[in-house]
Amino acid sequence: MKYISLLGATGSIGTQTLDVIKNNPESFQLVAFSSGKNIELTKSIISEFQPFFVAVADKQDCDQLKQEFPSIRFSYGQEGLIEVAVYHKANILVNAVLGSVGLQPTLQAIEAKKTIAIANKETLVTAGHLVMEAAKRNNVAILPVDSEHSAIFQSLQGEYEKNIERLIITASGGSFRELTRADLQHVTREDALNHPNWSMGAKITIDSATMMNKGLEVIEAHWLFSLSYDKIDVLLHKESIIHSMVEFHDSSVMAQLGSPDMRVPIQYALTYPDRIPLKGANRLDLATIGKLHFQEMDLDRFRCLRYAYEAGRAGGTLPTVLNAANEIAVAKFLAGEISFLQIEELIEQAINDHQNIANPSLAVIQEVDLETRKKVSTLR
Repeated sequence: MKYISLLGATGSIGTQTLDVIKNNPESFQLVAFSSGKNIELTKSIISEFQPFFVAVADKQDCDQLKQEFPSIRFSYGQEGLIEVAVYHKANILVNAVLGSVGLQPTLQAIEAKKTIAIANKETLVTAGHLVMEAAKRNNVAILPVDSEHSAIFQSLQGEYEKNIERLIITASGGSFRELTRADLQHVTREDALNHPNWSMGAKITIDSATMMNKGLEVIEAHWLFSLSYDKIDVLLHKESIIHSMVEFHDSSVMAQLGSPDMRVPIQYALTYPDRIPLKGANRLDLATIGKLHFQEMDLDRFRCLRYAYEAGRAGGTLPTVLNAANEIAVAKFLAGEISFLQIEELIEQAINDHQNIANPSLAVIQEVDLETRKKVSTLR
């Protein structure tokens, strides 16, 4: 039995993690979780899974839940997130929250010797050097949940790091993969949220359309697999069947394939190094698919990917600025305050205005993150 704490239970990854837990009661138990403002779904999760501890975003919701579920302990805010992350009954933390809010709970969980199943890109993007150093110091495994990083992780089983030639991260291209930059002038929020392959939350779907999602994954891969950016490529693959590949220096290429289903990498992270059957899985039928297509990435067409490579190579606080600026810019687009292409413009302005700080501490990262958010919030 593996005892699981889950950050972000009501989001896309969170609900699919719950599905894996529900379908395998002999293997997993949810002992603690956090949620945001979706209190009705939170109540449903509590009733079904009967955890010991729950954290929500606001004190008012926390107080209400205490009245309805007196046998369960509750908390709220950032302190609540950390309490879920380090909950003593858990041995695995699934970090499925959106944004840099997941950083501090992850660091605390590492110090508490929890295995980390990470779907929160921003934790490694903003503070990869701190997270991986802490994991090494505490002998804690960081297991990737993103389908791309899970594919690389699976392809590397039984292999030596010294033999890697390059990583090839595949990208669906998002909602606007067939459009030119001129076509993007007047796309709408609803257009952007219509992803052709995956069912995901709003923020990550927009990130997929701008290709920032793939840029964050490049930075994440740099930290997870200890490779230079020159050895991490991105390849457009519209079918999302090959989730990523590893090329070795003898020219062999290992790839992980499967139908688009986030429960596969989630379950693998929870069962690693074992595998168990995935209930309700859509089996891959290559004969029916017939063809797979690939295309080089155009870094001028997808400028957010270029910004991510540049920020990753520069290091320091620049990836923090990249991520914070993107989060605010995407929120402004979803709120109807800016156009789609202005997302890129706000990120570029924030990067150009920033004086990079090398080897930042957690306190410096948090300060830069906050300053960037405030600044981008005022931009139009």
